[in-house]
Amino acid sequence: MRISLLEDDLDQSEIVTLWLETAGHAVTHFGRTEDFLHGTMWESFDLHILDWMLGQSSSGLDMLKELRRQREDNTPVIFVTVKSQEHFIVTALDAGADDYIVKPLRRSELVARVNALGRRAGLLESTRGRLEFPPYTFDLERRQVRVADVAVPLTHREYELALFLFRRAGALVSRRHVLEEIWGLDQSKVYTRTVDTHVSRIRKKLKIHRRTGWTLTSVYQHGYRLEAVEERDPDPVQDG
Repeated sequence: MRISLLEDDLDQSEIVTLWLETAGHAVTHFGRTEDFLHGTMWESFDLHILDWMLGQSSSGLDMLKELRRQREDNTPVIFVTVKSQEHFIVTALDAGADDYIVKPLRRSELVARVNALGRRAGLLESTRGRLEFPPYTFDLERRQVRVADVAVPLTHREYELALFLFRRAGALVSRRHVLEEIWGLDQSKVYTRTVDTHVSRIRKKLKIHRRTGWTLTSVYQHGYRLEAVEERDPDPVQDG
């Protein structure tokens, strides 16, 4: 998963980053709330890890409220802090945190909680079973997508990109996020046009439009958003 870490203690941030990257995650560290607000405005993440006490004018709790109330960002959030009293935990959870860990952090517990949130959000890769996004079905073992029970031939890259987008349905994902996840490269090494071309191919091959109950749009200077719509055609396979 792509994780943002808001932590003003450099030593702590280096340790947490090492733990999570060793577990297979990508981590972007922010030492200041200003950098966090700017970074999360233009980039997308699968999980935020926020320290409560930052020694700055704003706290991790302020950042959580900004995400939930001002931006309506539902990205999972893990709160980490030395505050162990029950009323602090309740305050964080009521503000929108998905989990709460009391410092000092323990490596196995942190990684386990991160992975648990990833599984709950359907973001961690699985090689078994199926994922349903009617009328789309992803067969994870066969690496195949079916639309209303009709198999659609996709290249390896197209399948990975389609699965990536459907796992994050409703969220705005940045181009850099897509490039890192699907191509394993930063934005300087792959032309944006290449990503746009693949998105266009997926939209056409899977017939993603309002008649199938989904829209896939490009958001200027940000990235892409796949989202469900209420109205859909009664016969979504026909591309009339």
